[in-house]
Amino acid sequence: MPYSVIIAEDEPLLLENLAKKIDASDTDFHVVGKAQTGVQALALIEQNAPDLLVTDIRMPVMSGLELIEKIRDTHPDLDCIVVSGYSDFEYARTALHYQVLEYLLKPIDQDALLAALHRLQERNLARQHEMAQAFSRSVSAKPPEQIAALLREYLCAHFHEDVNFNLIAAQMNYSASYLTKIFDQQYGTTPGHFLILLRIRKAKQLLANHPEINIRQVGEAVGYPEQAYFSRIFKKQTGLSPLEYREALSS
Repeated sequence: MPYSVIIAEDEPLLLENLAKKIDASDTDFHVVGKAQTGVQALALIEQNAPDLLVTDIRMPVMSGLELIEKIRDTHPDLDCIVVSGYSDFEYARTALHYQVLEYLLKPIDQDALLAALHRLQERNLARQHEMAQAFSRSVSAKPPEQIAALLREYLCAHFHEDVNFNLIAAQMNYSASYLTKIFDQQYGTTPGHFLILLRIRKAKQLLANHPEINIRQVGEAVGYPEQAYFSRIFKKQTGLSPLEYREALSS
């Protein structure tokens, strides 16, 4: 299965070099778009719904981390590799908050890049195998409303897991954009936003009814293993941090 890649790098030579390395690799990753700013990358992501984003941290207009923060609300499943010329732990720690899977230092070593791509490919193949157990190829013969209902049912049952809509769409024999369209038509929201709402609703229940579970454990239980990222998403949806929400209930 081919995996599409968007690259964001403000230095043209580095951008072209990175694209060539990915396309020449012995993996299924293929570059479908290149951007020199975070804003350009964001537009390409909306247009192409890629499987992977490879982004530099420092770029004009919008940094790589700002780009990832922005797309997490609409593309929570997008795999990300961060590239940086700064071997600073703070960058790596911030990247982890946004569920970045790989962190590579410039100059990009070919072996390190290949190793990262292979890890992502193996991870995606394992997830695709799991999807095959949940969806049948015969689903393509069903009408759109049944496809949307099947996806909704899957999300309700697996919201606490690592959900990837591109892999789900491929298993259902549709494009991710079409699957999003029919889901939105049926339920008035995107699958990504529906997934966030499911997770936040369950988190509220855990915070309210299980005081023995700490904030990190609540996040893990609803599909957000990184506590800082869980807290940010929760506060954006509710106006309160998980701790503030729990304290408000107890008072």
